[in-house]
Amino acid sequence: MALHISKQVRQLGEQAQTELREQFARIDAIAQENTQRVLEAFQDHRVADAYFAGTTGYGYDDLGRDKLDEIYAQIFGTEAALVRIQFVNGTHAIASALYGCLKAGDVLVSAVGAPYDTMLGVIGVVDKGHGSLKDYGIEYRQVELLDNKPDLEGMAKAAADPRVKAVLIQRSKGYSTRASLSVAEIGEMCKVIKAANPNAAILVDNCYGEFVETLEPTHVGADLVVGSLIKNPGGGLAPTGGYIAGRKDLVEGAAMRLTVPGIGAECGSTLGNNRLLYQGLFLAPHTVAQAVKTAVFAARVMELLGYETEPHSSQVRHDIIQMIHMREPEALKKFCKGIQFGAPVDSYVTPEPWDMPGYDCPVIMAAGAFIQGASIELSADAPMREPYTVYLQGGLTFESGRLGVLLAVEELLGEHE
Repeated sequence: MALHISKQVRQLGEQAQTELREQFARIDAIAQENTQRVLEAFQDHRVADAYFAGTTGYGYDDLGRDKLDEIYAQIFGTEAALVRIQFVNGTHAIASALYGCLKAGDVLVSAVGAPYDTMLGVIGVVDKGHGSLKDYGIEYRQVELLDNKPDLEGMAKAAADPRVKAVLIQRSKGYSTRASLSVAEIGEMCKVIKAANPNAAILVDNCYGEFVETLEPTHVGADLVVGSLIKNPGGGLAPTGGYIAGRKDLVEGAAMRLTVPGIGAECGSTLGNNRLLYQGLFLAPHTVAQAVKTAVFAARVMELLGYETEPHSSQVRHDIIQMIHMREPEALKKFCKGIQFGAPVDSYVTPEPWDMPGYDCPVIMAAGAFIQGASIELSADAPMREPYTVYLQGGLTFESGRLGVLLAVEELLGEHE
């Protein structure tokens, strides 16, 4: 079956791509620098074919797993790292990091308003069952945004309490309407927090942000970065997992929560997945650049149609997420239907809103991915609430991402048959 894209929509895409030459050149330059950083780490650690063999059972003495930890630590400029397929998602990795550095009586502060929806159950803001931080006697506070931007003065005041042992910074916007944070902005936040409380560990939820810039939050003062392998750093090949990189004691604390005290990072079989984790990381700077190009292209196409976008197509990117304000539910559904139609997997499926676990309202998700839920592959999702904003991310190749966006526009304009 031939993909039906009308002449009008194709011309719209050509116009958008022509106007984005400068942006694309900037994105390619970042990918080049990050690829060099990854290649240098692989060479410095003398990566060899022997590291690709997996382990079973307990996973003791998994040379490839342990070496990959060292490579991640070098790339992120940290003392240690923990890269494991046993993390079921980014939320699990973030939770492990928080449980590892907090104990009863401590205070956790979220620096930029409420964190991503799935973290609310972990913290205990909403009751999702036994085992939240709140259940273990850990108090939670958050610094609200000021004019939809980080409130540095508010952060300093909140962090000054000596009971504050961890400050969580979410790099990406999540389902909020604020702008995603640049690494430079995170660096300024780290300075303010450390000045107010040198003993507070600064944890950055780095999901969707890895390799979008040439530096990571741990290069500018963060004590820990956490993310998912089925997003940016997995390069579209990692089948599951997450990573934590940062201060050695904080990484060890997270490892004890992932497994148990006394075992920590010593166990965790890789089941033959090492090769995919290595190759995915090697491809990640390029793959992320493809996703960023897709996001920029989508923004420009939708702007030409009169839609409001965040960030604007001309802006420098800090993560792979593109917000498009659809303003009404039917337009949102049509856009997601078109994205699904442009997928290599499950293209025949029509996405519908549903009560997804961890969210407070129905969510619609368009994702036809090789790896289930992989946000580095082209997908679009949105909570079904005003202003009916769709969050687009991913694209393993710009060419396929471009087609997906044009098919979404085709569906939106009512041209698709």
